[in-house]
Amino acid sequence: MSSNKITDIKAREIIDCRGWPTVQVDVYVDDKLTGRADVPAGRSTGIHEAFVLLDADQKRYRGLGVRQAIANIVGEIKNAILGQNITEQRKIDQIMIDLDGTPNKQRLGANAILGVSLAVARAGAFACDVPLYRYLNPFGHVLPVPLMNCLNGGKLTANYLEIQEFMVLPVGAESYAHALQMTTEINECLRELVIDKYGILATNTGDEGGFATPMKGIWEPFEYMQRAVEKAGYKVGFGEDIVYGMDCAASHWYDTKSGLYTLDDKQYSRDELIDLYKQVAAAYPLGSVEDPIDEEDFEGFIKVTKELPQTQIVGDDLFVTNVDRLRLGVENHAANAMLFKVNQIGSLSQAMDAAEFAYRYSYGVQVSERSGETEDGLISDLVVALNSGQIKTGMPIRGERTSKHNRLLQIEEELGNTAVYAGHNFRRPR
Repeated sequence: MSSNKITDIKAREIIDCRGWPTVQVDVYVDDKLTGRADVPAGRSTGIHEAFVLLDADQKRYRGLGVRQAIANIVGEIKNAILGQNITEQRKIDQIMIDLDGTPNKQRLGANAILGVSLAVARAGAFACDVPLYRYLNPFGHVLPVPLMNCLNGGKLTANYLEIQEFMVLPVGAESYAHALQMTTEINECLRELVIDKYGILATNTGDEGGFATPMKGIWEPFEYMQRAVEKAGYKVGFGEDIVYGMDCAASHWYDTKSGLYTLDDKQYSRDELIDLYKQVAAAYPLGSVEDPIDEEDFEGFIKVTKELPQTQIVGDDLFVTNVDRLRLGVENHAANAMLFKVNQIGSLSQAMDAAEFAYRYSYGVQVSERSGETEDGLISDLVVALNSGQIKTGMPIRGERTSKHNRLLQIEEELGNTAVYAGHNFRRPR
């Protein structure tokens, strides 16, 4: 009979989808490998995120190596949690947090702590002989609406678009499998339209699988998405097949000195930018907008949330999956949804706590990948465990993205008749 005690931890440096080093952790229970997890990494990051420990050796991976994080895992962290019961996730996470002793995990590294935290969760599910989503929540059954990234800009690619992601949401699908079919068909139609206008080279992709085209501004991407949806035979609108989404990542095109936003060579004050968003929402069904305002501007988030009542306003850099930041949002009615990225906070328990806090105050939770992903599909289990109803994990055209979609197809099949696709209720599926 298994003792469920951790007997060893191993870690190694692996490569993410951008060729950057990241952390992979193995957890052994009773001397058997039972849990493995990879740590994702972001390119477009918020200033309040947990600290990613890099080696800073410019002669190796241009300073991006993670050997010190690995050393911390197989040294201090391993010594602290050997012998712990693998099913006591929260206790193990707290041991690591206390061992680090800093507010943002900068001593041991959030990438070190998170790698162990996620691998422990996998090992716990293995010990209980259940899938990870079921281990984390026996009542997890909601399949999410995928926010499919059609067009990339900003830090995710090298083109003229300041806005980071333009997305389609297949809210009218009957199932996750159907949603995947719909968005793949739309993406192929978009590919054809892009080639007709800009040539084959314009269908190269950004970090998250969206096309990296020479499009500019905010209007042209919506025009092309609309044409692609119609060409694929679907209807656009609230209550129809498709609504749209954006990740603006506005902090990256905001000038703190002037207080102005620069979009398509034009400068906007905060109020002028919100007026622009209102014009877009009047022309197109805008289901979700992420980080439309600078991450430090809570007042701006309060205003844009009021001005776009039909649109979900998601705080990513604003909240960084952190209960303390989210509490400020709740108290001031800034945004109405939180982006959920486990590596922003650095442990599974803390990320789950942030999601539960969001639900308590009727905020939506949008589970998200990072631009630097691996083939690890763990967030697919997380989104079902959370019953959050929405996931952002890129177009299904690269291995680190398809792994998440394929895992969700498996989960939908496993759940059978108990599976519920969030659809039009993606903001409040619980």
